[in-house]
Amino acid sequence: MDLGLIGQQRSGKTTVFNAVTRGHARAGSFGGLEPSIGVVKQPDERLDRLCALVKPKKMTQTEVRYLDFPGGLTVRDQAPDAAHLAALAQCDALVHIARGFREDPAASVDWHRDVGDINLELAFADAGMLGRRAKRLDTGVRSGRPGEREAGERELALVQRLREALDNEEPLRAQTLSGDEQRTISGYQLLTNKPLVIMLNIEESDIGKIDEIEAEMRERCAGPGIEVGALCGKLEQELAELSDEEAAEFRADLGLETDGVARMLQLSQQALGLITFYTVTDPEGRAWALAQGATALDAAGKIHSDIARGFIRCETVGWQELLDCGSYAEARKRGLLRTEGKQYTVQDGDVLHVLFNV
Repeated sequence: MDLGLIGQQRSGKTTVFNAVTRGHARAGSFGGLEPSIGVVKQPDERLDRLCALVKPKKMTQTEVRYLDFPGGLTVRDQAPDAAHLAALAQCDALVHIARGFREDPAASVDWHRDVGDINLELAFADAGMLGRRAKRLDTGVRSGRPGEREAGERELALVQRLREALDNEEPLRAQTLSGDEQRTISGYQLLTNKPLVIMLNIEESDIGKIDEIEAEMRERCAGPGIEVGALCGKLEQELAELSDEEAAEFRADLGLETDGVARMLQLSQQALGLITFYTVTDPEGRAWALAQGATALDAAGKIHSDIARGFIRCETVGWQELLDCGSYAEARKRGLLRTEGKQYTVQDGDVLHVLFNV
């Protein structure tokens, strides 16, 4: 999962990046430089507990890759850099770090305004891309063969409809599109069609109000494909310098029930509509990300294409059921280790063992 960090200048975006990756990317505006990239192993308590039970030789967590561009999405009222937008287009989802803290009491802090400004820039970028696509389609429709003209006319009508939606300040992720229409525009890599996580970067003094802040954010920013949350980037960066035990103790002293970094990862997964399934055997215990609603055959393909090709059946048990039973043998004895076919819909937390023959 690739996540692109976006935001205005001085939003604390790079501070959050450092907290997430436990790295030290430079903060500031250095237009034209390549993004900082950090690969993070996603913490997973369920995987930890499953591996403690089965004791595999190796444990593999799911990986998340963060891209952080120097400076903000816009610099001194200039349009976003084309290379910046092109890199964001390759990301699976966008994480907008919005400023909710004051360094200068006289500074204007309005996170909702900033979110609107960034959304407008993304919409402009998409409108420009769709406009260029419409011109090419129009030329093709006028000069193409009858069969090609029909397909071109359908795509042109879709493109024009999407442009109208953007003109009405409606992001593409909020559009109702058929499966065929989604497949048609999948290659466009439109930014407002990507899942969005809005994280408000708050002051340490506001930590006790996180629930209230997030409730307001949901009320003001709710929409399809959007998740919202709040964290204190400065505090999270400081905690990233501590051991896990020290950080947990510090959070407890502050009355912080949730890890802001883990929360952001969780929200990103929710925005993308992903679940997690597990394969836990003697050689390796591993977590896998999978689209919600995917089948056992899809899960087998995630593990290896040969396993999907030779799929016979899969054995599945819920992660908590396996822990409660204490072993696969006991789960089978109690009738909790079920045999499922290719079309079984994988559930979040399922532990799968796929039987195959190639």
